[in-house]
Amino acid sequence: MKIPKRIRTYCPRCRTHTVHSVMIYKHGKRRTLSEGQRRYERKQEGYGSKRKPEQKRFAKVTKKVVLKLKCTKCGYILHRRGIRLKKAELVG
Repeated sequence: MKIPKRIRTYCPRCRTHTVHSVMIYKHGKRRTLSEGQRRYERKQEGYGSKRKPEQKRFAKVTKKVVLKLKCTKCGYILHRRGIRLKKAELVG
């Protein structure tokens, strides 16, 4: 699906519709010392076994793509809820 690089949508900080620049959200690197990651690694360790059984086949063939919208007036960033797409492409 082709997604425009600029969208005119509502900005909650400006309280009006403004032009937003669009990026595809990409999660950052996990912090190895965070409590959740430490808990996950503690659950994973054992006698070479996995915490959960490996999935034989995948139920979904697509990932949810989340859009990151940045207001060009005030710089406020908001995320638009993800939609399932095989391929997301930003077009000018």
